[in-house]
Amino acid sequence: MLNLASILFGLVTLVLGLVAFVPLLGWMNWLVIPIGIVGAALGAMSSSNTGRNLNLVLIVIFAIRLSLGGGII
Repeated sequence: MLNLASILFGLVTLVLGLVAFVPLLGWMNWLVIPIGIVGAALGAMSSSNTGRNLNLVLIVIFAIRLSLGGGII
């Protein structure tokens, strides 16, 4: 059940993160990354790795996007 919750958090992270790829909306990555961290934590507590891996990949992608936009120096 935790894996399903983690996957749902990952899908929410993905949808919000795709919106954050629009120019001038890169600040949304500051909101998207913590949602992904919560999803990864839920995935770490489950017996399956799918949700955790999804969230970790999304966190890395959106952190790179944030750093390219100058959000992380």
